[in-house]
Amino acid sequence: MSDDLSKVPWLIRHSRRMLSIIRANIALSLAVKAIFVALTFAGDASLWSAITADMGVSLLVIFNALRLLR
Repeated sequence: MSDDLSKVPWLIRHSRRMLSIIRANIALSLAVKAIFVALTFAGDASLWSAITADMGVSLLVIFNALRLLR
């Protein structure tokens, strides 16, 4: 940061955008985990499908967070 106060509005917009992306990433991750918990209780999920889905969601979360760099 510098002493330039004209950057404060940009910082506020950036932090709000970052918070919305973080919330979306958490919601996506929890939704996939809830789906696999339900599939496990139904007897339809295997360990490998859960691992694959978890790794896929992890990559999606990373790529979604990288949108902040543009």
